[in-house]
Amino acid sequence: AVVSTRSTGSSGINAEYGELEEIKSQVISLKELGNSLYRSGHSYGAMAEYSKALELCRKQLDETRSVLHANRAACHVSCSEFKEAEEDCDSAIKLNSKYLKALLRRGQVREKLEKLAPALEDYKSVLELDPRNGPALEAARRLPREIEVQQEKMKEECVEKLKDLGNLVLKPFGLSTDNFKMVQNPETGGYNIQFDQNR
Repeated sequence: AVVSTRSTGSSGINAEYGELEEIKSQVISLKELGNSLYRSGHSYGAMAEYSKALELCRKQLDETRSVLHANRAACHVSCSEFKEAEEDCDSAIKLNSKYLKALLRRGQVREKLEKLAPALEDYKSVLELDPRNGPALEAARRLPREIEVQQEKMKEECVEKLKDLGNLVLKPFGLSTDNFKMVQNPETGGYNIQFDQNR
């Protein structure tokens, strides 16, 4: 009997290529169905199709996976599921760091989650890719002041919590934080604490 010594490597590569093309075809069909459902207002149905496509995707299809995550994020936004939308945007951007639509969407989602400083960073990234992007330009002008207001509010809330804790400690001694006043030293800019027993 004659034993063939020809390599079967090329047929194996062809089979693998054919399998990948078949997966690509299925993924595109699921993506298109998801897009159609999303346009019709069926966000949860669209989400399900994008999820099926993501399960089929291989590592070779990074660009497609990035788009699927971004599309699923849009579905989450339309359902007011902002935390999940942010996670999908994170995944899309991890696969394609210059994906403008995903960066813009994550900025908008982070605003909804009151993550204003990270949102501003996303808008800045958008403007690096597209300096004339209207929504990003508007947000970049508006957010710095809103971030200042948010930080001031957080400081006030922190001070109130510290006062509550201080009152809890001082109460057994018949005192409260109202007995203590912070006075700024005009020369150094530092603060001194003054005690007033009559308050």
